[in-house]
Amino acid sequence: MGRVLVTGGAGYVGSHVVRRLQEAGREVVVLDDLSAGHRAAVGHVRLIEADYGDPAALDGALGGGDVSAIVHMAASALVGASMSDPGSYYRNNVVRSVELLEAARRHAIRAIVFSSSAAVYGEPSDVPIREEHPCVPTNPYGETKLAVERMLWWYHRAHGLRHASLRYFNAAGAHPGGDIGEDHGGNETHLIPRLLRSVADGGPATPILGEDYPTSDGTCIRDYVHVSDLADAHVQALHALEQGSLEAGTFNLGNGEGFSVREVIASVARVTGAAPRTERAPRRSGDPAILVASFERAERRLGWRRRRPDLDTIVADAWHWHEAHPRGFDDR
Repeated sequence: MGRVLVTGGAGYVGSHVVRRLQEAGREVVVLDDLSAGHRAAVGHVRLIEADYGDPAALDGALGGGDVSAIVHMAASALVGASMSDPGSYYRNNVVRSVELLEAARRHAIRAIVFSSSAAVYGEPSDVPIREEHPCVPTNPYGETKLAVERMLWWYHRAHGLRHASLRYFNAAGAHPGGDIGEDHGGNETHLIPRLLRSVADGGPATPILGEDYPTSDGTCIRDYVHVSDLADAHVQALHALEQGSLEAGTFNLGNGEGFSVREVIASVARVTGAAPRTERAPRRSGDPAILVASFERAERRLGWRRRRPDLDTIVADAWHWHEAHPRGFDDR
């Protein structure tokens, strides 16, 4: 098996996937423009700093003939920003993905694992959400992820490109070793790191975005899946594609259990021994009330298993990273 090109491999989930691929014995090349990623996150892996939609950069990365598969993780990924600037999301997530798939076709790449999102579903009519659930996104971010999923199916039909689209629910936690984790700098929007930061350094209060949802405590319910478990799924999906046991497929990756915002706040307080600062805030446009995954298909088809599903474990791993790296990767 040849090398694996990972787009967006210097980002939060990307760096964990790179680490897991290395642990599985794969050689990895990372293509990342570092607009949201960190050079330190990829360690000694070869990093090509470039736009993943640049045909020249793609030909340079793939032209040696030693790359046999792609894990495509590069994307703009903020729901709120996609609502206010949908054009940038279509340009970055869709138009650039067309260039990536065309480069894959030119260089006879036969397998691609795509990082998709539960945002493709929109407001669920059934919980837990299965892959057969209608996809009616409520924000441009989800629409762009769904557009790439559909492109992959057509490239499979036209060019035989094997692919797996992995629909993440809420990635959280950090590598249990504590040396890589979540660092979005001053643009952090994810709930767990914001809560942890408010405890660690007295940072600003974390907004609770709506308290009038039709849930047990009025706050949104989300399915938090450990980032290392997500990384395992990418390796398993790639193996299935390369071994021929999978031609094309879509898979949910989640915990199978939802936690409300208030339950996450309580977990942070238990793990850290301190109550994080919070404040009331209006709902965020485009947010469904409940997103919880059924991941039975990934278990059955990919052999995927959750190794760290407990919410307090997820929070504790994230806390370990934040305690050791109060300034993120800038501490290195």
